Amino acid sequence: MHRTLRRLDGWLIALLLLAATAAAAYLSVRYQYVADWTHGGRASLSRESRAVLAQLDGPVEIVSYASPQGSLRQTIANFVQRYQRVKPDITLRFVDPQLDPGAMRELGITVDGELLIHYKGHEQRLDDLSSEGPMSNALERLARGGERIVAFVSGDGERRADGQANADMGTFIAQLESRGMRAVPLNFAQVSAVPQHTDLVVLASPTAALAPGGVKELVDYVRDGGNLLWLTEPARDAALQDPLGLRPLAELLGIGALPGVLTDRSAAALGLNDPHMLALGDYPAHAITRGLTLTTLFPEVAALAPLSRSDWSVTPFLRSGPQGRVEVGNQSDTLPGRPLEFGFALTRLSPSPDKSEQRAVVIGDGDFLSNTYLGNGGNRALGERVFDWLLGDDALVNLPPRGAPDRFLRLSQGELNAASLGFLAGLPLLLLALGGWIVWRRRRR
Repeated sequence: MHRTLRRLDGWLIALLLLAATAAAAYLSVRYQYVADWTHGGRASLSRESRAVLAQLDGPVEIVSYASPQGSLRQTIANFVQRYQRVKPDITLRFVDPQLDPGAMRELGITVDGELLIHYKGHEQRLDDLSSEGPMSNALERLARGGERIVAFVSGDGERRADGQANADMGTFIAQLESRGMRAVPLNFAQVSAVPQHTDLVVLASPTAALAPGGVKELVDYVRDGGNLLWLTEPARDAALQDPLGLRPLAELLGIGALPGVLTDRSAAALGLNDPHMLALGDYPAHAITRGLTLTTLFPEVAALAPLSRSDWSVTPFLRSGPQGRVEVGNQSDTLPGRPLEFGFALTRLSPSPDKSEQRAVVIGDGDFLSNTYLGNGGNRALGERVFDWLLGDDALVNLPPRGAPDRFLRLSQGELNAASLGFLAGLPLLLLALGGWIVWRRRRR
């Protein structure tokens, strides 16, 4: 009798295991649950991509021109599914490119698996699914509603938007272009005015005096309602009141640069012994800097100050520490150290009937966006915020800064020794002990 009960007990356990397996299989078909236990959730959609999806307030349709042969369609479906978990109204549809080659040529489909992403009448192409970066950039371009034209003044020694020299901004601008902006040169020796449909003009640290005609065109552009980013540099000689001929532009904006170089010894706590190198971790309140906690580095800065009352609303968003001073030549001012502004955001009612608000930003340094210093701390994040705000993309200003997750496991020598000992000795001993315990239990029966 006892033996029969034991057999029945074994059969019941087996039946329960089969029933549990069948139930789990049924539930896995009807419902889906995904858990990411990796550090920082690196196997899931990043918080940066989630923030971009939050800006898309309507359905997104993705059409993939992928051949049904092979596993490409399944790979694409798995990739898009990561976005669908966050935004369920993303739809994915497959089209066999071999069924209508002529239509594929008209659409410009040249890569098997190429995606066309549609959102509110706009379209983006994507043929790179190696990571989520290109996909999220394409979605961000759709969130902007169209490509933004950014004109960079050139011809007077400015930082080049496509240059790879240390002082140029090629690396930063390439990253902006992947997010839906297009940089074009603006040389007033070749054109008589800022072209229409320009969303933003950038004057990036000219080293030579601008021609009076070019200055006039810049002034007219701003007076008519155009948005402007002006990156200026310190003038070491106080005797040179206006070495670049930009006084009319400064008077129109109501912002001028103080002669000399801004110094601040507060950065010595971070190991920066050069007082000309400013490191900021705290920022005045403004939409550009809201939520920014990264430290930014500014190699050589001009202090800025309002010139006079104007119709602009002026808000500082970059300010030195309490030990700020202005150094002219080899002489520092005799005033006690004090916070000095070197970044201003300006707004006013736009004179143009096409938009309601006009925006401008003046920063007393352009090096922080150069190829040399872009990778320091939050320089790139601050630059992106400045451009987004100037272009009126307020919803994108506070997107989390992008960065690759840490994919390296760093172990000290002691931790490495402990792990090695655990695998080589600890685990075999544990298995032996478990086997001995099972044998002992069986013999007792």
